[in-house]
Amino acid sequence: MHQSPDIPLQPRLFNAQAQVCAECSVRRFALFGTLDEQALDRIHVHIADIRLQPGQALYNAEEAGSAAYTVRSGVVRLERSNERGERRILRLAGRSDALGMEAMLGQRYAADAIACTEVQVCRLPRTLLEDLCRERPELSLDMMKRWQRTLDDADEWLTELCAGAARHRMLRLLLKLSEFADGQAIWLPSRQDMSAMLDMTIETASRLVSALKREGVLSTPDQRHGLLNMDALMKALREDAAER
Repeated sequence: MHQSPDIPLQPRLFNAQAQVCAECSVRRFALFGTLDEQALDRIHVHIADIRLQPGQALYNAEEAGSAAYTVRSGVVRLERSNERGERRILRLAGRSDALGMEAMLGQRYAADAIACTEVQVCRLPRTLLEDLCRERPELSLDMMKRWQRTLDDADEWLTELCAGAARHRMLRLLLKLSEFADGQAIWLPSRQDMSAMLDMTIETASRLVSALKREGVLSTPDQRHGLLNMDALMKALREDAAER
């Protein structure tokens, strides 16, 4: 008996970028996670896939905000420098995090966004986001939630990593870095970056890292990667909390 060919339940995407978006492992966490495949196929021409090498800037502070970004892989640092040239790292962003949301208000970017590792991001033009929000009001609520998440991350960074004893700040930083790990190894900032993150001198950062390596909390297979003994790290955090 003749059988009719199978009919796919969902439309097939023929554009390469739309297919990438549909199959992206972070799509359900990203700004366009609620869009169906037909919508992705329609907007694909506006989305750019950007890859950065360590040290490259995604955007710079005071540039006109023309787009927001979703991090697909890697770690990005948000930093500012004052008029004396002193650098301060405000927070880190990783997989599925949104960057440059201030562009949605037509504002200039508030900080430099610099790749710490190899980074892949999707660029979402402001005009596209504005059009989609008009068509799909639920996206506005989603963006508000993501903006609140960004504020919460900044508050956590300020309270956990920029206050208290130096050892406590270093332990909390290692715990935070474990959230960005891709596999067993974590990205390990340079001592200069640790100084700019934790509001301590480079010498203090170096001394603390050396102490934690002796204690078995951290090992460093190379300059830019670390391996954490999570049991030892959590024990050190508990002991630190008990002494405070």
